[in-house]
Amino acid sequence: MRGVSVRWGSNTVLDGVDLRLDPGERLAVVGPSGAGKSTILRVLAGLMLPTTGELRIHGIPQAYLRLDQRHPPDVRLVFQNPALLASLSVKENVGFLLYRHGRLQEREIRERVSRALEAVGLYGVEDLLPGELSGGMQKRVSFARALIEDPSQPAGLQPLLLFDEPTAGLDPVACTRIEDLMVRATEVAGGASVVVSHVMSTILRSAERVVLLYDGLLRWQGTVEEFQVSDNAYVEQFRTGSLEGPMQPAEL
Repeated sequence: MRGVSVRWGSNTVLDGVDLRLDPGERLAVVGPSGAGKSTILRVLAGLMLPTTGELRIHGIPQAYLRLDQRHPPDVRLVFQNPALLASLSVKENVGFLLYRHGRLQEREIRERVSRALEAVGLYGVEDLLPGELSGGMQKRVSFARALIEDPSQPAGLQPLLLFDEPTAGLDPVACTRIEDLMVRATEVAGGASVVVSHVMSTILRSAERVVLLYDGLLRWQGTVEEFQVSDNAYVEQFRTGSLEGPMQPAEL
């Protein structure tokens, strides 16, 4: 991202954001609610165009929405909820893109789906419906969908994985499982990842670098290790949950 701004009328959501993600890197975007974190994900996913500035993925300028591109970049978004299609089987959910392209035989799609499910610790669930799975299993199915090998993409091109509050509302043990899964998913996919999260354990366990966003501006960035000891006022307030500091809640 180079000088990326997003505005809605007189409301500025992102204000001249510069952000670089290197191949294989795991980045956490943090900050209070309403800071513009999810907007960054939507821009990266090609669901929203910046008002000004430039977005490049794999060095290629992204000037159109994802649905308007003939060959969109390999960007995969994992939502806060599993977002599975209830009327489709697990196999059809995980292999949705492969069925849509229609270039592979049924046997090969099933093999690719099974490999993706095994990578997230699921076996023999291909023919079940989402409603027959527990919430945790549904979450893992959504990760498998993000891991599916897509032959329509150029060989060697690294996918970009986007995680939107993947551990929100989960108990600590479930958080740990999902956090480990995020790291594994990034490694298995051979790509880079961006996670938006408020959960400290998720930030510390699943990322290598952290950027803090507030009021549409990047206020701090550094490694996870630096994030844990930084005396930056924004970082300290976020890390400790203090009411005192430069980040103030919107008026209720």
